[in-house]
Amino acid sequence: MEPNSDRNAELKAQYGALSGPWAARLAVALLLGMLLLLTYQVVQDFLVPLLWAFILAYVTWPLNCRLRRMVSRPGLASFLMTLLLAVVIIVPVLLVIASLQEEARDIFQWIQDTLSGGAGKLPAWLLSLPLVGRPIADLADQVAQNPKVVDEWLAAQAPNIAGGAAEAAGAVGRNAMKFGMALLAVFFVFRDGEAVTAQFRKGLLILLGRQSDVYWVAAAEMTRAVVYGLVLTAIAQGALAGLGYWVVGVEAPVLIGVLTALAALVPFGAPVVWGAVTLYLLFTAQLWAGLVLLAWGALAVSSVDNLVRPLVISVSAHIPFLLVLFGVLGGLSAFGLVGLFLGPIVLSVLLAVWRQWLERRGTPQEGLGTSSRGTASNQ
Repeated sequence: MEPNSDRNAELKAQYGALSGPWAARLAVALLLGMLLLLTYQVVQDFLVPLLWAFILAYVTWPLNCRLRRMVSRPGLASFLMTLLLAVVIIVPVLLVIASLQEEARDIFQWIQDTLSGGAGKLPAWLLSLPLVGRPIADLADQVAQNPKVVDEWLAAQAPNIAGGAAEAAGAVGRNAMKFGMALLAVFFVFRDGEAVTAQFRKGLLILLGRQSDVYWVAAAEMTRAVVYGLVLTAIAQGALAGLGYWVVGVEAPVLIGVLTALAALVPFGAPVVWGAVTLYLLFTAQLWAGLVLLAWGALAVSSVDNLVRPLVISVSAHIPFLLVLFGVLGGLSAFGLVGLFLGPIVLSVLLAVWRQWLERRGTPQEGLGTSSRGTASNQ
């Protein structure tokens, strides 16, 4: 029995030596998983402001680096950069809101004046629309007989309007708070971004080895291309479309230009807006204005996708259009407005990692959004 007991003791010692590291790793993994879950519970309400902070800091990081070379104190440089970013965002938004308020009043007055002429003064195409044509004609006849019917309707809808205004004010307050949190977070990203990035890259190096640097560079280039491409393309399309609206005499050109820029963040979004305005001009017998806007939209506004986007999203990146389309639409559905950027960034980073992984193993990458003259090695 004694040899058997010695053998059992030896096996237990060996088993303990083998199970010890695995037990420790499992305990660390469980602890880390629990901490990550708790961390998510703590910061989930602030994830959107944090994501906006990272996006804004990433886009403006070259300017931040220049400012830090000019200002010796990192904290002061980060504060000035955050202040500059706040001014650049807040001032145009306030100007647009003021312009939208004025143009909204003009649009309401135009609608009231149009309806006051009765159904006989409305375009035939509008009256022939299914479902809405007949109610619009009845409303126009009512306004023509009693111009105060609009004021009476507004008075009757006052409680609903007040409730909607309260909800809108609450939404504005919540978004303002999120924007303030994003500015606070972007200050610390500007100040400590290099240190955090270094720690993150060190963690990737431990997990993935030396190839993590290759993945990091490829992902950074893809992210920069997608963010700059989406933002600059949307701004350019909105500005050109707004110019076209103003030239042909469309009511509220700034309002419709802003809507065009927002729609341009989504593929095929801008043509929907300026195309609808063009159809309106044509149906209201403004033939030349409609044809001019149609030509301007097709030749100038839509060509931005073929001019600005390739200049910003480098040819060597070769991000497939379908990838950007799915990223924008899927990100918008999953994450809201910030998903317009987060969605394509996630998919493009995945593509970058995939290409680099294939390249390291010498596998051809044809059919992955690249061409024979542009592979991931050109990145």
